[in-house]
Amino acid sequence: MSRKNYLFTSESVSEGHPDKICDRVSDAILDAFLAEEKLARVACETFATTDRVIVGGEVGLASPEKLDSMMGRIESIVRDCVKDVGYEQEGFHWKNLKVQNYLHAQSAHIAQGVDNAGAGDQGIMFGYAVNETAELMPAPIQYSHAILRTLAQARKSGEASVLGPDSKSQLSVNYVDGKPVNVSSIVLSTQHLDASMTSEDVRAVVEPYIRSTLPEGWITNKTEWHVNPTGAFVIGGPDGDAGLTGRKIIVDTYGGAAPHGGGAFSGKDPTKVDRSAAYAARYLAKNVVASGMAERCTIQLSYAIGVAKPLSIYCDTHGTGQVSDAAIEKAVAEIMDLTPTGIKDHLQLTRPIYERTAAYGHFGRAPEADGGFSWEKTDLVEALKRAV
Repeated sequence: MSRKNYLFTSESVSEGHPDKICDRVSDAILDAFLAEEKLARVACETFATTDRVIVGGEVGLASPEKLDSMMGRIESIVRDCVKDVGYEQEGFHWKNLKVQNYLHAQSAHIAQGVDNAGAGDQGIMFGYAVNETAELMPAPIQYSHAILRTLAQARKSGEASVLGPDSKSQLSVNYVDGKPVNVSSIVLSTQHLDASMTSEDVRAVVEPYIRSTLPEGWITNKTEWHVNPTGAFVIGGPDGDAGLTGRKIIVDTYGGAAPHGGGAFSGKDPTKVDRSAAYAARYLAKNVVASGMAERCTIQLSYAIGVAKPLSIYCDTHGTGQVSDAAIEKAVAEIMDLTPTGIKDHLQLTRPIYERTAAYGHFGRAPEADGGFSWEKTDLVEALKRAV
């Protein structure tokens, strides 16, 4: 029997975190190639450090002659990303940093498996949903994201212009009878532009935004606050700590509340099942919970490179299911084509919709009119019920 009373902690990092800068650059480059050619194949990695951003990886285009012209756009894409995040500091400024581009044509040996509509790699992918928030996400990660998103909006609007782009949040949530009821501790470290500010000064700026973001009653007189606990945080971003694409996979998904297959998302086109199948698994798990079949649901999919159909489909409703896990496994295979092509077509993943996913989580976001976050829809509920 699972525990009912416990503390669970998750963290998030802002769009200005060094790793998130790299995720964003990789996804912005992916979007640029998909806008040029919807079946473009991209595996883009980014590294950032003091005054430098390095881009590398593989690109496959049906029209190889377009590759040279696209290469000329990479530097401006990088600078635009850094500028929008807000870096104009000594040591990392969008206008002055050096950009090095090492993208090249996709390996023919990798391409041959995808050319036959197979998966772009082997691997395991997990999706998860739980009914403890409206978004069917675990509360600790969902509200950790929300705090940083709120602070970023305040910073960019000028309301909290003293804050810098780089920040991290962490919430320890108290569960009673299996449901989140309050926050036992709040940790926030945020870059600030005024070197004279103390931790108490920073708390005075951020506390109203944190209180407005968390559900009413979640902050109590027992809640512990740790705001910039080490003191000054003026040097932020890649000048303070190097960044790399794909290093925040738990932040990107469920905050540790569910398994992770190990593959990162950013910079990868939808032939890479690390990304597309993880989106599909979340989509299926969310629809299972939205249908009322379970309070919690984990879906695992597995693939082999060059093979289209998943090797296995696994469901675990953690003892909360109204129908058997085996019945759900059978149903999800019936209502959705889980080949890479089927996933890509069903969720319309060939559009340039990925840059926006690079910060504040790939899941628990509202579906958008242009197809962004299509995997967050709950439009399979009726089909699931009929299949079961």
